[in-house]
Amino acid sequence: MEDVSLPRATVEKIVKEILPKDIRLATNTLDLLLDCCGEFIQLVYSEANTVSEEEKRSTINPEHVVRALDSLGFSSLLEDVNVFLKEVKDTDQKRSLKRHDSKAAEQNKMSEEEQIALQKKLFAEARARTLSCALPDAAVNSEMPGTA
Repeated sequence: MEDVSLPRATVEKIVKEILPKDIRLATNTLDLLLDCCGEFIQLVYSEANTVSEEEKRSTINPEHVVRALDSLGFSSLLEDVNVFLKEVKDTDQKRSLKRHDSKAAEQNKMSEEEQIALQKKLFAEARARTLSCALPDAAVNSEMPGTA
């Protein structure tokens, strides 16, 4: 993995939010913190990669990262990580449902009556296919109204 570097301004903003207002951060301290963050990311990535390889997976997924944190001794972080992971999954699921509903509504510009008629037609076609598999063709045609 190549050298990881987090955005300096973002890390500085986070640190300033955490520190009391009367504490200043020396420039070289921020540089050291950035290096430590990069090392931490590389360490977790490496362990997560090992976990994924053990499972014969080519993609590292969030569960691999959780297991990596645990095996590296960062179990104190797991509660917060799992809460965040659940929030991300919930957000992704809501986004996916919203996208699906939007596509369905867009594709479905039929009136309710048209939708009911289409549904009945699809059910009839499915019934005919099912019966044609179970019965000889002559029996299906003689039982279906409007056919023969």
